[in-house]
Amino acid sequence: MRRSTTIPLVSRQEQVASLLLAVGRASAGRPGFVLVGGDAGVGKTRLISHVAQAAEQARANVVVVHCVDLGQVGIPYLPFTEALTQLQAGAAGPDAAARVAELVAERPALWRLLEPGGTGDAEHDERLQLFEGIGRSLALSGAPEHPLVLVIEDVHWADASTRDVLRFLAARARSENVLVVVTYRSDDVDRRHPLRPLLAELSRLEHVERIDLQPFDEDELREFTTALAGRPLAPAGFAEVLDRSEGNAFFAEELLDAGPDSASLPWTLTEVLRTRLERLDPEVQQVLRIASVAGRRVREELLRAAAARSGALDVDTALREAVTAQVLVVSGTHLEFRHALLAEALYADLLPGERSAVHRAYLAVIEQNGPDGMPIGSAAERAHHAFEGHDLPAALSASRDAALRARELLAPEEELRHWEQVLALWESVPDAEERTGRDRVAVALLAGEAAARAGDPNRAVKLTQRAVDGVDDPVRRAGLEHVLVHRYLDLPDWDEVPGRLEAAVVDLRTALEVLPERSPDRIWTNALLARVTMIIDRDDDARAHAACAIEEARETGQSGALADALSTLAVLDVADPDRAAALLDEARTAATDAGDVLTEMRALYNAAANRFYAGELAPAEQRVGHALARAEELGLAWSTYTVNLRLLQEIMLYFRGDLTPRPIEGVPATSKQVMDASRLYAAVARGDDDVIARGEALFDHWKSDGMIALLGGGCLVDALTWAGRYDDAAALAERITSHLGEVWSELFLARIWLSALAIAALADAAEADRSAGRVGAPGSAAATAVEARAAERLDRGDSLLAIARETADRGRPRGGVLGPEGRAWLQRTAAENARLHAVVGNTQGATAAESGDPTSAALWREAAATWQDTVNAFDFGYRYEVARSRYRWAEALLGAGEREAAEVEAAEALSEAEEMGAKPLADAVRALARRARLDLPGVRRATASTLTEREEEVLGLVAQGLSNRQIGERLFISTKTVSVHVSNLLAKLGASGRAEAVSLAHQRGLLEV
Repeated sequence: MRRSTTIPLVSRQEQVASLLLAVGRASAGRPGFVLVGGDAGVGKTRLISHVAQAAEQARANVVVVHCVDLGQVGIPYLPFTEALTQLQAGAAGPDAAARVAELVAERPALWRLLEPGGTGDAEHDERLQLFEGIGRSLALSGAPEHPLVLVIEDVHWADASTRDVLRFLAARARSENVLVVVTYRSDDVDRRHPLRPLLAELSRLEHVERIDLQPFDEDELREFTTALAGRPLAPAGFAEVLDRSEGNAFFAEELLDAGPDSASLPWTLTEVLRTRLERLDPEVQQVLRIASVAGRRVREELLRAAAARSGALDVDTALREAVTAQVLVVSGTHLEFRHALLAEALYADLLPGERSAVHRAYLAVIEQNGPDGMPIGSAAERAHHAFEGHDLPAALSASRDAALRARELLAPEEELRHWEQVLALWESVPDAEERTGRDRVAVALLAGEAAARAGDPNRAVKLTQRAVDGVDDPVRRAGLEHVLVHRYLDLPDWDEVPGRLEAAVVDLRTALEVLPERSPDRIWTNALLARVTMIIDRDDDARAHAACAIEEARETGQSGALADALSTLAVLDVADPDRAAALLDEARTAATDAGDVLTEMRALYNAAANRFYAGELAPAEQRVGHALARAEELGLAWSTYTVNLRLLQEIMLYFRGDLTPRPIEGVPATSKQVMDASRLYAAVARGDDDVIARGEALFDHWKSDGMIALLGGGCLVDALTWAGRYDDAAALAERITSHLGEVWSELFLARIWLSALAIAALADAAEADRSAGRVGAPGSAAATAVEARAAERLDRGDSLLAIARETADRGRPRGGVLGPEGRAWLQRTAAENARLHAVVGNTQGATAAESGDPTSAALWREAAATWQDTVNAFDFGYRYEVARSRYRWAEALLGAGEREAAEVEAAEALSEAEEMGAKPLADAVRALARRARLDLPGVRRATASTLTEREEEVLGLVAQGLSNRQIGERLFISTKTVSVHVSNLLAKLGASGRAEAVSLAHQRGLLEV
């Protein structure tokens, strides 16, 4: 039977064409990414091999690299190390090899990546330099008409650092002659797989193409099996293959290879593979089983050495036969199973004792030194084989080395996994302390720090608490108290439980009684006491502890503690933004000198927040951009303060009126909900169809982080109001206020924002009642109910306004002065309450605009002016709220009879809303223009073409709440005729009842304001 590698590619013409077009674009200087996904065995590698051959014929340079499965451990950047090695060896030609070699020599991060045993200072290993170096190496290897096609296979096994590089390369692609093709097993990427969010992010980029390779359909499979067998299969035989393979090319091929007897086997792929492999010589099978222990790919010399140690005899003959049978294929200096499932099936077939013995054989080989005097294998490989080979002492030592190596490469997730492996093995290795050069407490502290840098604060707390609990010496335990409090402060909800901060103050002060004078731990303890006492508003204590820490840190050279204390002092001095900024700049410099990356990020965040809350948006945006770039350099993409920076960035984009949906870059589970909450601002303004569902999905996470409740809940209030669910919106605002009043304080400043949103919902609800004619005859039960509901809304509105004002007076913003945003929201709260009074005070059922209340118009003018003045004076920029206030101001101006002024403000609001893409706001302005017959660009004035003149008259009286009999009396027509008119207008408007008809007509501008 002909093999699939010798027959023309069956089907897949569309995918081949897409890939070759991408190669052509890269040749012309338009770089791209192609994500090729599909189930195991569906034919990804066969497709890529075909395209690679065609690309090479078109003068492209093709480099194929791989990710490997090492279980819970990983080798950071493995595929890119392999790619650089191939490029230096001339895979893209001698000129490109020379350019890459020169670049590697100039970039410490690159040459250290290619020297697994090397060590160096973290500042030379910063990830930005490494990422840029990788990108530059690829760019240098592609040229016009000779693009570089980099194929990265099996990315479902990629480590976190490799995924970060892919994200970086995709984001930075500009005009390079490079095409990156990524393959992955879609059946392995479930909803919890770390690759899934990356795929979603990349798929949203314009230059990224996604190819989902599906199994063959019946016709395609028939063509495929005919090509394999050299003739069409008998109907029964084809039906058997179709049924059992389900269109999977590899399964179908193996079924055909296994022969007719395979039909009698129970259907599992392992059994099919075993049937085929058992045809091979036992010596070949033995070597293949040894190869499977290394995974899908293994260096040939490593396999030979491990096979020799495992008792294999004629390795050369066995390997030749395995390659001839196409179980193994040659891939550079590696041997590779034709499909990963072959390796997996062979590995699963090994007895536990056999498996451990082969792992130990590999370990013995890779522990040997190569020609350069360094071990052949990486520390991560040694750790993997030692652990699986049950050589626990070797596994512990190798895991220690792998953790230190990951730390040098600024790969905190990998570092954490290796330190946790060390801790897991500690009890089983009697000389663990001697092997690691540190005690178990020190290892747990390192693991906790890695978890903090990796953005997993809960894990960081558990590991640090474990370290503290393992200390008996009272002085050392006291010295670790500040580390533990530091980790707790990173938890989003830790300070929300009553008594926790006060208990931390007690613990830290107790530690001060034990710690030696001017010792590093004592200085750090004072620095942490300053932070905690500041949080609980004991500013005098905070200043005293900060001053003490700063003085002693400067005298003793403790730069890390100095940076932390300076950062706290800057927050205490926020009323003087320039002084605070100077303190934070000094703090950042000190943290950098100390190599304290977490404290550096705190200083960078506070510096950005300092400018933001002062209303200086442009400097804040600049600082956020710098801080996030620095976080990427330091491998802190999702540490606590980096998450805060990302939240600030989302909010500032919204303030600027940039509502463009953007992919979220690899958000870990620990930060997903709060990031989702922050992105609801823009989603509500855009009017996304799923925004309410997204907000409601966050309810269960309110207790984990007050910011989720505030951002997600507050945005949901706004969304419910736009959706016409006014009572739900107002109730939710009060629910959020109550929740955060318990976990934060009763007078948290964001209560002003929530009060404004709640009153807006109450005013809209009152206006909806009026526009739908929910009044009834004077003195009727219906009218009495409406009046009671109106009175209740007025009471709630007045109460919420009072709360907002009290919060502004007593909420104690840091620095003692309410910032520009707070002042603007307070003004809008007053304007919304005036609108509520205007609606309720109109007993004729008209809208707020018809009430003619000059107070409402004046307050909305002042609200719009406050937002606009804030923009002009501080470059603060709340563009969306400026437009929304102009809309309400225009409505109020109409009520005051100032049509020309109203038209100007409405036109400005509409223009801004349309430019931002704020659909609900734009629709509301258009509806106002139609109702009021305003002449706005692109808005058709409402006409009576939908309804007859008589039907319009009837509709107007229905809107006033008149019954059919009352309408007949008013128009001098019979009740039956009124009923006919009402039925007609209901049908024309598509309404199910009178109230809905009035509401729809109001929205369409068919009712006069």
